[in-house]
Amino acid sequence: MGISENNLSVTSNEEKIVNAIEKFKRYRVPEAKAKLLSSDKKSFKIEFTGPFCLSCGFFDYFDDFKIFSQEIGLEIEITEIEEKSDGAVVEFIIEE
Repeated sequence: MGISENNLSVTSNEEKIVNAIEKFKRYRVPEAKAKLLSSDKKSFKIEFTGPFCLSCGFFDYFDDFKIFSQEIGLEIEITEIEEKSDGAVVEFIIEE
């Protein structure tokens, strides 16, 4: 039994997402933390938490994550931001 091409793209994207989260953590912790909540072939959600949610640059952290993702070859766009008292859950769509 072989691995289908669809499974390879999901795995590859998931690896890129994890790598982008690690890069984000290197530069943004402790102000902002990122945790992958869910992912599929076309989109994923990340929970961002930390004291950054009280700053005027609240949305800049999500754009930073997008830039880190692009640097490792994952083209994404923000589709939804659900604000919470301690941060936000952000949904990204993966551009093919």
